Amino acid sequence: MTVLDRFRLDGKRAFITGGSRGLGLAMATALAEAGADIVLAGRDQASLQAAASTIRALGREAWTIEADMADPATCEATAERVTAEHGPIDILVNNIGGRRDPRPTTELPLAAWQNLVDLNLTSCFLCTKIIGGAMLGRGQGGRVINISSINAMVAGRDIGGRHYETAKAAVLQFSRATAADWAPHGVTVNAICPGLFMTEANARWSREKPEVIDGIVARTPMATTGQPEDLGALVVYLASDASRFMTGAALVIDGGYTLW
Repeated sequence: MTVLDRFRLDGKRAFITGGSRGLGLAMATALAEAGADIVLAGRDQASLQAAASTIRALGREAWTIEADMADPATCEATAERVTAEHGPIDILVNNIGGRRDPRPTTELPLAAWQNLVDLNLTSCFLCTKIIGGAMLGRGQGGRVINISSINAMVAGRDIGGRHYETAKAAVLQFSRATAADWAPHGVTVNAICPGLFMTEANARWSREKPEVIDGIVARTPMATTGQPEDLGALVVYLASDASRFMTGAALVIDGGYTLW
């Protein structure tokens, strides 16, 4: 076996939340290119079907589930469905999340806070509990990859919505604690902490609030933004045998933003 062979995912099946667009789609595509079949969950049927077509064009199987994973009851039911209808799942990518509501703390209603914590944290817990728990039950190992953020470590500048920093920091510690519990069973749990990536949402921000995006780029040592495909290679590494001895890690990919 060569070192490149260790990155292959042939015969593996991955479930990705929010996998039909943006970073989720980039990761789904990368996993498929490495040989995995893909189950996608998202809110929009049209983008789900487009993503599935992209994956099938690579010669891999793809299934879609239209579901709002930010709703705890829906998320729990979807995770149970994935386990029952599409298992066994070898790779879980908890990807959904976002700031969405940038209001300052003093203006953020409790209901909005709870909804956004559910989006960024509760969904990760439920999918890890149910789908990751099924990995434990099979006794053949597995990979859980949680998408956190550099805002788990540093606060975003000139923006509200501190529910995001709070939940993403919790995702990071949840990943570490679960990794410690599950390491003896061969299930690794790692977190990725992206900086600014030029997704569709951030491209819109760049048009509407160019000073925010320009400010982040100016404070980034590499003086640019990440592209979604940059995250694909990292998720393949964490999903594959190449990362066999890594668990509980928080991998920062931010162009050096958090160095200063």
